Amino acid sequence: MEMNNEEQLLEQLRNPGTSRQGFAKLVSEYSERLYWQIRKMVLSHDDANDILQDVFIKAWTNLENFRGEAKLTTWLYRIAINESITYLNKKRSQNNVSIDADDSFLINTLESDQYFDGDEAQLLLQKAILTLPDKQRLVFQMKYFEEMKYEEMSDILGTSVGALKASYHHAVKKIEKFLGEPN
Repeated sequence: MEMNNEEQLLEQLRNPGTSRQGFAKLVSEYSERLYWQIRKMVLSHDDANDILQDVFIKAWTNLENFRGEAKLTTWLYRIAINESITYLNKKRSQNNVSIDADDSFLINTLESDQYFDGDEAQLLLQKAILTLPDKQRLVFQMKYFEEMKYEEMSDILGTSVGALKASYHHAVKKIEKFLGEPN
């Protein structure tokens, strides 16, 4: 969505007479991208759908707080990422897993996911990604899968470009090490 269209959408959202149509357009425009961002983090299709609904509810209820200092896309991504991290932390707590431990419960989710249609190499890559800390996993996925620019990631995550580059570098090294180990 171009900036001009985003500005028009914001006007529509802020106008009480057109806010519902604007919100329908917002959901239509951003659902798929946000779904896949969430899905990469939580892996489960059903959980990703639930979190996506929570993201749009949160966006709708907090629309008056959106000051427009960042792009609408950036704001929505930030909500989606925060909701995903909250979900993962809740899952860790339910499974009595330390926040710093690896997410083996997600590997179980991945292996039992009826929607995962990847081959053995893709499954191995996903397992490697799941050994990363949340921040590195997020940076790796945004850069590797979405080919997002560091500047855009910086806006979304509120982290410096240098720190993001370092996170990506460390993530790649850890994934290479994981993939090089005998299974």
